[in-house]
Amino acid sequence: MTIRKRTRAGVAGLAASAMAVTAFTTGPGQASRDTIPAVVHHEATQLAMDAAVKAGVPGITAQARDANGVWKSASGVSNLRTGVPRGKNDRFRTGNITNTFVATVLLQMEAEKRLSLDDTVERRLPGLVTGNDNDGRRITVRQLLNHTSGLFDYLADKEYSETYMEGDGYLQHRYDTLTPKRRVRVALSHEPLFDPGARHSFSSTNDVLAALIVEKIGGRSYEDEVRDRIIEPLGLKATSNPGNSIRLPRPSSRGYSKLFTSQPDRIDDVTEMNGSQGWGSSDIISSAGDLNRFYGALMRGKLLPPRQLKAMKTTVDNPDFPGASYGLGIERFELSCGTTLWYHDGGMIGWLTLAATTEDGRHQFAFDYNANWGAETILPLVYAEYCAQAPQRSARTVP
Repeated sequence: MTIRKRTRAGVAGLAASAMAVTAFTTGPGQASRDTIPAVVHHEATQLAMDAAVKAGVPGITAQARDANGVWKSASGVSNLRTGVPRGKNDRFRTGNITNTFVATVLLQMEAEKRLSLDDTVERRLPGLVTGNDNDGRRITVRQLLNHTSGLFDYLADKEYSETYMEGDGYLQHRYDTLTPKRRVRVALSHEPLFDPGARHSFSSTNDVLAALIVEKIGGRSYEDEVRDRIIEPLGLKATSNPGNSIRLPRPSSRGYSKLFTSQPDRIDDVTEMNGSQGWGSSDIISSAGDLNRFYGALMRGKLLPPRQLKAMKTTVDNPDFPGASYGLGIERFELSCGTTLWYHDGGMIGWLTLAATTEDGRHQFAFDYNANWGAETILPLVYAEYCAQAPQRSARTVP
């Protein structure tokens, strides 16, 4: 599993600390499931959360759902200034977990015969993807969803990153309203990375285009489609699209980032930002409980017919992170203890989030860091929950 690199190398607080680290390429132990001792009441998971906080993460909120019921917990603080504890029911910015919501809507539309996964981007968004050898006639909807389009990631554009994701640029422009087509134009100012279908490479440009296709087919906002097709049917009361709002609904914590490479110890409160800057690719706000409900329902076939769920779970290799493979808006990995997980991670300025479920949809685990550093501590949390492995006891990692 990966908190995948979504920005150019060197972006303060993102590529350097969270987006560029590998999380699920290997496990902390290779023990068989049959030899792992049972851990009562998620004690190993709590130990891993507490260790991550001691290692420097401000706070973590988490929830697990399995045959034994629902377990909710938190560690650390929600506010570094006041020391208020992190809440068990906090809402947060989910980042690229938004991708799974968008892919689900498009697959529902495909089941309704309103589009084909093999439709070209040009057919659905005429004249949009062109220039610098970018050609929407050669890219399909499927290739957007499994990130094999070859399109450049607009987040990796140097000027965009310096303006909206780094240091003073972020602090000055975080309240700006951005249109999705403006972000697409940034991507199209670059040549594609490779020919469509040649390989997998994650690009947030794909996700923005997928959301634009949702709007084109539905004839209304992508937010309305997500609400009516997923949020309301599943009763996801803590899940929403922010639009242009800059604030998080309560209960929620503050979000933190290290924006300045020249000041590695400086921490900025980045809770407020214009939601339009993540429209369609990373804007959804949710809670650990709602994410568990969503992924559990998805894997159990509550949101997609069998044919579309099979398409979603048809994966391509992720060459950047051996062992992981990417489907349509969701990723697959088999843990060393034998458990197969379907998951998505979400990383953005101020937040790291991961939501995972077993293939049968019976054991979900979702958690959020209110900072975009500390990604190296994510792997122990997942192994603790699914393989009952507590973190190694040491002065650095164990409280």
